[in-house]
Amino acid sequence: MAENEQTEGAAAEGGGPLVAKNRFKLIVAAVVLFCVVSGAGTWFFFFRHHGEEQHAEAPPPKPPVFVDVPEMLVNLVGAPGERVQYLKVKVVLEVKDEPQVEKIKPALPRVTDLFQTYMRELRPSDLNGSAGLFRLKEEMTKRVNTVISPGHVNAVLFKEIVIQ
Repeated sequence: MAENEQTEGAAAEGGGPLVAKNRFKLIVAAVVLFCVVSGAGTWFFFFRHHGEEQHAEAPPPKPPVFVDVPEMLVNLVGAPGERVQYLKVKVVLEVKDEPQVEKIKPALPRVTDLFQTYMRELRPSDLNGSAGLFRLKEEMTKRVNTVISPGHVNAVLFKEIVIQ
């Protein structure tokens, strides 16, 4: 057993430079590999020309079509003893394309009626600020979409709003 220990000790002493050479080669290989990978990544992200790839361009989007809704004048709900306030609104419906306009036109009296009955429930405080007008616009859009279903209105746009 003593001989084995002496042989291992001699191998360790004689193998010292061999182990150091192997570690040095391993470190050099790792550095070279890191440089190659980082160089390839840099080229891929920064220097590769994206224009070489040919993609089919999508056609430009069609401009939306607008449907005028007749002007509406409604009185707002107020507390007893307050003066009566009126809301005058002129709106336009934004739709995706012309065929939807033909589907909306027959339902326009129903849309107007729905808008008027909803707006008669409003109080002047409901329309304060831009947040109040945004809520009104969103509620009107939701209501018109239920009336013209399965059609769809993108937005209700205000042309004129007067609270008097």
